Amino acid sequence: MEKAFIGLGANLGDARATLDAALMALQQLPQTEWLGRSSFYRTAPVDASGPDYLNAVAALRSGLSPQTLLAALQSIEQSHGRERPYRNAPRTLDLDLLLYGNQVLDTPALQLPHPRMHLRAFVLAPLLEIDPGVQIPGQGAAAPLLVGLGDQTLQRLGETL
Repeated sequence: MEKAFIGLGANLGDARATLDAALMALQQLPQTEWLGRSSFYRTAPVDASGPDYLNAVAALRSGLSPQTLLAALQSIEQSHGRERPYRNAPRTLDLDLLLYGNQVLDTPALQLPHPRMHLRAFVLAPLLEIDPGVQIPGQGAAAPLLVGLGDQTLQRLGETL
């Protein structure tokens, strides 16, 4: 069983209801133990247009392979009407496998750690909320990386589970 972190985001439709449903779906994954989630954060799109996003990070311990876990995440996205018309398009649901233990992968289908996570405050802030000492393979401690992203505004919305 490996500890995995999943980034969640949505900016179309009822983003809060969609993220709540996605969080419930993550808790039901086979061979997977739910560890918790961050608060929700409201963020402006990065390198994109459209409404603000609602983001969070969930922590799991999973016996699924990274590829199988990614396929499960994509299935959850599809069940919520996820379309991919172009890069960084607004979306009903986005689930990203951010970290899977200390694994480093670089395949056409999956890159671990997520290749842009260290450049995104909307990933690092909720990640650090649930694991303040988290290390990103190839990048080191996540906390100093967030300090350098002060130009990316985000608003913590509170309550955690």
